Amino acid sequence: MPLPTYLTTAEVGEYLRLKERKVYDLVSQGVIPCVRVTGKLLFPRQRIDLWLMNHLEGDVAASTPTPQVLAGSQDPLLEWAIKESGAELALLCQGSGDGVQRLLDGRAMLAGMHIWHPEGQCYNAPSILGLSGMRDLVLIRWAKRQQGLLLDANNPHRIKELQDIARPGLRIAHRQPDAGVSHLLQSLLSHNDIDANRLTWAPNPSLSEDDLALAIRQGEADIGVGIEAAARRQGLAFIPLQQENFDLAMRRRHYFEPAVQRLLAFAGCERFSQRAEALGGYDIRDLGRVVYNA
Repeated sequence: MPLPTYLTTAEVGEYLRLKERKVYDLVSQGVIPCVRVTGKLLFPRQRIDLWLMNHLEGDVAASTPTPQVLAGSQDPLLEWAIKESGAELALLCQGSGDGVQRLLDGRAMLAGMHIWHPEGQCYNAPSILGLSGMRDLVLIRWAKRQQGLLLDANNPHRIKELQDIARPGLRIAHRQPDAGVSHLLQSLLSHNDIDANRLTWAPNPSLSEDDLALAIRQGEADIGVGIEAAARRQGLAFIPLQQENFDLAMRRRHYFEPAVQRLLAFAGCERFSQRAEALGGYDIRDLGRVVYNA
């Protein structure tokens, strides 16, 4: 019989081969993951598994401390949560591909990513991203986000679908090649038999979701692909194309760092949910779920 998603104190004690008193001691020391629901302690099984594996590995830290940096893709909700939670993580958002490389090199503690793999019809596959060599890699779901076409609120070109992006004269905003949305856009163009070389691209790439939306609002481009939250922030029209998975990648030991735990704890509060709803285009029902554990 499979274990439940949340374990009671007695169940987690049996699972870890510990007496209940020892479990309460670990809770009071703040070293074991748990939540309180109406005064009752519950232990998320996936987080308990991470905690256990971390200790089985000897809780060995790298010889050189990893900087408390969150690299990778920009996300408006994530940026806001880091500031509001006091997580003390520095942001260096230069695209999902850059985040993967910084994570591999030990130059970032976390990497936000949303890289679409058309061959596998999935997002953020460690084996395709070159992350399968990290034996302590963990992927935590942050949110599902809505990607789509961003365009002027008045829609002067009467754009209705992706195929309209090929109309002569339309200037298309775009991101740097390593950005997650660049992978998605190339896949969508190929799937719809649209020749990227025949499109009119904006002269310079936009380096973030907000920059792309701003370029369209300021008239530097007519259309681009980005997230709904960025469109709303700049008062743009939005045509949905695909829902994506935005995940946080990290080493297992870094999951238990105070900065990461503070961020995830804040993401469970009502104020965070209200912000996600206000920004638009977010599904946070799976936030915190372990989607990969090497």
